[in-house]
Amino acid sequence: MQAVPRGVIAALVTALALQIGTQWLQPKPVARAEALEAPPTIGAFRVASLGEPVALAELTTLYLQAFDSQPGISVPFRELDYDRVIQWLAAILDLDPAGQYPLLLASQVYLQVPDPARQRRMGEFVHEQFLRAPNERWRWLAHVSIMAKHRLHDDKLALRYASEITRLAQWAPPWARQMQIFILEDIGEIEAARIMLGGLLVEGRIADEHELRFLTERLEELKNVEKQTGSSKNGHFVRPPKPRLD
Repeated sequence: MQAVPRGVIAALVTALALQIGTQWLQPKPVARAEALEAPPTIGAFRVASLGEPVALAELTTLYLQAFDSQPGISVPFRELDYDRVIQWLAAILDLDPAGQYPLLLASQVYLQVPDPARQRRMGEFVHEQFLRAPNERWRWLAHVSIMAKHRLHDDKLALRYASEITRLAQWAPPWARQMQIFILEDIGEIEAARIMLGGLLVEGRIADEHELRFLTERLEELKNVEKQTGSSKNGHFVRPPKPRLD
């Protein structure tokens, strides 16, 4: 067996060294977030469900919920395409209209992102879905109303959502149906709150004795506030200052 020429050995060593050096100098692979694709059509979903739309809705929810945790990377909610997220949530609700979890995700997970534009978009989605089944979905709109007031500091939007609960969600509990009245009172619309509360009592829809007593007492309190404040400016009443305790 002939010896390998020294020149060939040197060439091989040089090539190997260059390959190792090239690999060393190359940047390490970086995990990149995949974009959320549009969901299949509801028709395609129903075909794929094989007669089990609720089961497929649950699997799809798990897929969406886990999308922010991709291999090697965690995707912040504020970087997700919220229009696509809403399309997936709507598709899940189409598969399982009685399901509540998509609206829980919308109102208590995706709505928490510190981005007012995304918060408003997700809140409006919850409102749209509420309109399709008010008696079953009122609690999520109630949460959005509270978020609109205390996170977005948008009293008008909070009042809009609360008034929809009062108007449409007849099966909602008293505190949810009365949110509109308390928001009106909180923003200084005492007269409007009193009129609305009086109308609620006159309608005779309140059957619970304790609730009726509470609202009647509240109406008297609002009347007293109006008397104490005297004149109004542009229809807005200012609450009298609370007595000092010191």
